[in-house]
Amino acid sequence: MEFLQKKVSPGSAAPTTKQAGDAAEARALEHLQAAGLRLLQRNYRTPGRGGGEIDLIMRDAAGTVVFVEVRQRASASHGGAAASVGGAKQRRIVFAARYYLMRLREPPACRFDVVTIEAGRLVWLQAAFDAF
Repeated sequence: MEFLQKKVSPGSAAPTTKQAGDAAEARALEHLQAAGLRLLQRNYRTPGRGGGEIDLIMRDAAGTVVFVEVRQRASASHGGAAASVGGAKQRRIVFAARYYLMRLREPPACRFDVVTIEAGRLVWLQAAFDAF
C-alpha cells in the first residue's frame, strides 16, 4: 500500500480541513481557559451512528457546564461561521449534551456557547442557543 501514500514536504501544502479544525479548537480552548473555564472533555461523541459531537465541554467558575461548538471560516461570505450553526447542528449538539448529562448524578446548570473564528478574529458567543 506504499504507493497510495502521498509524500508532502513540510510547509508545502495547505493544512487539511481536519488540521484547520483542530487548530481552531486549540485556539478556542486556549481563549476559554484564559477566561477561567476548565476543560472537562474534548471532542465528545455519542456512541453509534446519527448521534452528536461536542467540540469542547468546559466548566466555568460558577460550576456551569458549557458545551462549546467551534466554527472557523475564512470569510463571512455565505453567512459566516455563526450562521453555520443552524437548527440541525444545534439539535445534534443538544442530543449529545443530554447524553453526556445522563451519566451525572445531579445535572448541573449548563449552556451552549459558540466560538467563531473568521478571518483570524475569534468571537465567543455565550449562551448562543438553548436546548429545545
